Amino acid sequence: MKLTGNNVLITGGSSGIGLELAKRLTENQNKVIICGRSEQKLIVAKSKIPGLITYPCDLSDKKQTGDFVEWLKSNHNDLNVLINNAAIVNRTNFMEDPKAIEKSEQEFKTNVLAPIRLIKLLQPLISTNKNAAIINVTTGLVYIPRAIYPFYNATKAALHSFTQVLRFQLAGKVPEVIEVMFPAVDTPWHQGKPPKIAIPVDKAVNEMLKELAKGKTVIRIGGVKKLYVLSRLIPGFAIKKINSLE
Repeated sequence: MKLTGNNVLITGGSSGIGLELAKRLTENQNKVIICGRSEQKLIVAKSKIPGLITYPCDLSDKKQTGDFVEWLKSNHNDLNVLINNAAIVNRTNFMEDPKAIEKSEQEFKTNVLAPIRLIKLLQPLISTNKNAAIINVTTGLVYIPRAIYPFYNATKAALHSFTQVLRFQLAGKVPEVIEVMFPAVDTPWHQGKPPKIAIPVDKAVNEMLKELAKGKTVIRIGGVKKLYVLSRLIPGFAIKKINSLE
């Protein structure tokens, strides 16, 4: 993938991996648009990254997403890269949590339906521009789930499967379909409690950009490579191991 001269949309771009990506891509002569639910976080992000374009939007809301897409068509018709990075998570015990269904619905709306909707609505625009690409951000947990995230594992596994199908259906066409699977990364996503194995966000994004530059379409960052192998060879051991981690 060409890493300069793009017009890139990053969802969930106001913190963590999304913000680091916005910073790196802006420095690399790309125009970068980020969206997020918190207008205050978007304001802070813009103050940190000169030239960043922001748009407040809750992508789990169908109407807000539709309005956002129309804004993009009117103001940024040179958009050629979509990075579906936004995601939420709930740490909970499914059977004991009285709000479990409500939480699951919100996660599926945000983590699965939102990126699928954006891809469907933006693909016609993105495909008219050079070096078109759709990048879906998932996780090594698509291979081995962690019990503390009963819905997050499932949402990312769904997006992983959808990405594979989309790549197959668009084979030989545009846009290019890429999946990036991250390990635990030390970001605000962990709500102040990152696991000990979490890697720095700059290291994670640096590896992602290096692999994109090589033209990879399936990118496993850091420990995800090991998770992938373990899930194939010794799945029983792998799921016990990952759920014993602090």
